[in-house]
Amino acid sequence: MFAHVPDLDIGRLDTDTDAFVAELGRAYTEFGFCGIRGHGISSKTVEDCYAAIKAFFALPHEVKQKYHGAGLGGARGYTGFGIEKAKDSQHPDLKEFWHVGLETGNPAPHPCLYPNIWPSEVADFERATYTLYTELQKLGSRVLEALALFLGMPRDYFADKIQYGNSILRPIHYPPVTHTGSGSIRAGQHEDINLITLLVGSHEAGLEILRRDGSWLPVTTQRSEILVNIGDMLQRLSNHVLPSTTHRVVNPVGSASGQARYSIPFFLHPNPDFLIKTLPTCISKDRPNQYPDAITANDYLLQRLAEIGLLKKAN
Repeated sequence: MFAHVPDLDIGRLDTDTDAFVAELGRAYTEFGFCGIRGHGISSKTVEDCYAAIKAFFALPHEVKQKYHGAGLGGARGYTGFGIEKAKDSQHPDLKEFWHVGLETGNPAPHPCLYPNIWPSEVADFERATYTLYTELQKLGSRVLEALALFLGMPRDYFADKIQYGNSILRPIHYPPVTHTGSGSIRAGQHEDINLITLLVGSHEAGLEILRRDGSWLPVTTQRSEILVNIGDMLQRLSNHVLPSTTHRVVNPVGSASGQARYSIPFFLHPNPDFLIKTLPTCISKDRPNQYPDAITANDYLLQRLAEIGLLKKAN
């Protein structure tokens, strides 16, 4: 059993395939999280994106608010402080964020793939954020190749199922914590909705994952690593062979409470019309199918967005 979240070199997928897939699968079985090295995403790409998002979040509230996409459920553009909450929580998260989605052209391959919104006040915002979006999409595809092999599927199983996925780059700003006692933390305990999440910026303190024994494990990585975790869509598709892990971002204490925190997760989603139907390789006598009713990725996403306060629940 790993004593901490492991880190693996993605380059071994091509040079030491079987061993890499086994180690990656073991990491996700134990933690649902794994640090990925050797991904080829330059530090400049990451630094440029951080500089752009910090410049945007430093703008006055009224300027940021004009980039809120009304009626989109936060799908693109800006979502303000205290809007989103964890599923089943009564307390909003202490964060604001921006969503960058796939540039699809016109017409989009699915009506839920909205055009991006770009702030005019930060000249490099579009280039910096979409460059990182593209690089993380490539890396996520590589990770999914390994996970497909681990699940007993062809290596390219996911290739034609994510090419127009409703994937999101979400730059997040957690402002300094100026008061306590509200019951809110920077991000309440939750599981991600999507297939996998790739997190840039996990070297900052605050992220914790819930271990199988019920304890919380603080997670930080080296600056060159990208933390990748399993989401609920992949948990459902794999019949819990690959478990989605509960995690949270806790409030800082002491002098650190006066410091802002930034992170940039990339939520990799399948195509909206992809049918999430339990893989036959993940069903056995000892592991009966927990999800006999299939659901499209878009319908599942809409259900979950309503649960976290980004969409109104249907009556």
